[in-house]
Amino acid sequence: MRSIRFIFAALFITSFLAVAAAAQTADGPRLGLIDTRFFAGKDGITKYIAAVNALDKEFAADENALKTMATKLQTLEKEITTLREQASKPNSPIKPETIDAKVEEFEKLAREYKFKQEDAQARYQRREQAVMNPIRQDIGKALQEYAAQKGYSLILDIAKLAEANIVLAVDEKILVTQDFIKFYNSRPATAATTAAK
Repeated sequence: MRSIRFIFAALFITSFLAVAAAAQTADGPRLGLIDTRFFAGKDGITKYIAAVNALDKEFAADENALKTMATKLQTLEKEITTLREQASKPNSPIKPETIDAKVEEFEKLAREYKFKQEDAQARYQRREQAVMNPIRQDIGKALQEYAAQKGYSLILDIAKLAEANIVLAVDEKILVTQDFIKFYNSRPATAATTAAK
């Protein structure tokens, strides 16, 4: 039942996009598509890119610490495997206590790693919302201005449509991503975006 609804939704949106694309040439409503995945790209929205880079820099120490711990965990795992292989051989000098100590060290580090990873993710998500939400809101306002200025009745995010597997084909004439990025980057800084820096 759910797949039938999905198919009808996909067909409806595909039909809507086809009609809207055809209406672009007539005096009917205009449709534009924006791919928000390009906002953080090389030629994307400069304020967005700067904020993402600042977040990455802010959490670089956490990321490096987690990478170091992950490497240590891999090393311990290899050591445990080697010790177990050596202990299985006849007349091995490896005592079970030696292996148990390494396993205990591994398990302790694994718990610490999991805790630090979850803590870093929670702090990153809170900080990401505080930094990026004002910029996203400003982009939303700019999209309204852009649509009004350029005469678009509707602008859809093709990235979200693609996530839902709704996009089957797109006429590139209605893609306005790069034009919007230029429009946004040429605007003066607003209080929302400068406060987030």
